Amino acid sequence: MKRLITYFSLCLFCSLAAAQTRGLPDFTELVEKQGAAVVNISTTQTARGQAQVMPFPFDEDDPAFEFFKRFIPRPPNGGAPREFENKSLGSGFMISSDGYILTNAHVVEGADEVTVRLTDKREFKAKTIGTDKRTDVALIKIEANGLPAVKLADTNQLKVGEWVVAIGSPFGFDNSVTAGIVSAKGRSLPQENYVPFIQTDVAINPGNSGGPLFNMRGEVVGINSQIYSRSGGYMGVSFAIPIDVAMEVQSQLRATGKVSRGRLGVVIQEVNKELADSLALSKPMGAVVNAVEKGGPAEKAGIEPGDVILKFDGKMIANSADLPRMVGAVRPGTRSVVQVWRKGAMRDIAVTIGEIPDEKQASARQLRGAKPPEQAANRIGLVVSELTAEQKRELKMSSGLLIEEVRGASSRADLRPGDVVIALISKGATSEVKTVEQFNKLLLQFEKGSSVTLLIRRGEMQTFVTIKGLNGGN
Repeated sequence: MKRLITYFSLCLFCSLAAAQTRGLPDFTELVEKQGAAVVNISTTQTARGQAQVMPFPFDEDDPAFEFFKRFIPRPPNGGAPREFENKSLGSGFMISSDGYILTNAHVVEGADEVTVRLTDKREFKAKTIGTDKRTDVALIKIEANGLPAVKLADTNQLKVGEWVVAIGSPFGFDNSVTAGIVSAKGRSLPQENYVPFIQTDVAINPGNSGGPLFNMRGEVVGINSQIYSRSGGYMGVSFAIPIDVAMEVQSQLRATGKVSRGRLGVVIQEVNKELADSLALSKPMGAVVNAVEKGGPAEKAGIEPGDVILKFDGKMIANSADLPRMVGAVRPGTRSVVQVWRKGAMRDIAVTIGEIPDEKQASARQLRGAKPPEQAANRIGLVVSELTAEQKRELKMSSGLLIEEVRGASSRADLRPGDVVIALISKGATSEVKTVEQFNKLLLQFEKGSSVTLLIRRGEMQTFVTIKGLNGGN
């Protein structure tokens, strides 16, 4: 009987194991069919520098100094300049049989020589057709024909939770395969305004950059670009550039060698719940305009600071990060329609889209002025003073209050000395701030524990700051 039970248990275990195995994805066919289109990319960059000179282990007063000086001669002027070679590795994939390859811009940036190695060990010198730093996409080409090319996916069909596969050269190990799932779509990253990233948990490491991310149908859904890491290595969060974004970039690079993007000429901010309440919006959505570029497309069209952009060309803006991508995808010179929320009402504004320059630098001026006499902080923890005539001329403002000191709840709201309070907003109503007395009286109207939103001038930009939990005193 014992033997029968043991036999039955063993059979059950094997059946369960087989069932589990059958439920797992099989990547073998995908890798066999698509692996040949993935390439290893190595780059060489030549730099010049001074030759390093080993220091003497003794100073000039030591008897051994002369010995070392005789037998270890010192080159004049700290050593002659010499050339150094910096090498780096990455991945890429062929998008056409005649040798066009997609990779990351940072893989080939500044390279004097780019070498592409195929899975059959053939090597080619590659020409860089163009790079786009804003999306981190580069197009390079090798002189060859009849090459295997990848199939491209419709990224709109990509779903969170589905399996994806990365093939690349982490640490120089060619055609390494890792797998995982799509963790999120349309992910925004700091300083990355033009890419709605695909987030995955696929293991990505140095050398994987520029390689393809496949779905289970063997179609490329993205370019593996970067990871989130506190250690420098993979920690379970990686990001890929959607292939539709990359292909739009490469088509412009192939045609002109550069990428043209639309520009609205506004500085925007995310709309949170507190700011939505202050502006009388039904829910947090859109992008609030903090500042409008003088003479830019938005100013010419009549867009104003304080407007909340809700739609662009009929497309809803759920988060502020959506707007730069939408505008950037529009050809300069195109006439678009922007829907804004202004003082409790909707309005449509037609705007002719400008073009983002290749190099754009912004600078912020620091406010200069004498510090006023010591005074008590107001209800929200601010010590403020009225602008001097000189400050008004410098800032080109008729009124406002200069923040001299920040305490309590205001410090937690990221207000800073040197900021200028322009207006107070609540329930869709905007009150311009002109004097310290008037400002403090406005603050006294709010109940204890309520929130207040301030329009702040910081350098040459404007921003909205919400202060939560007002105290009961003055």
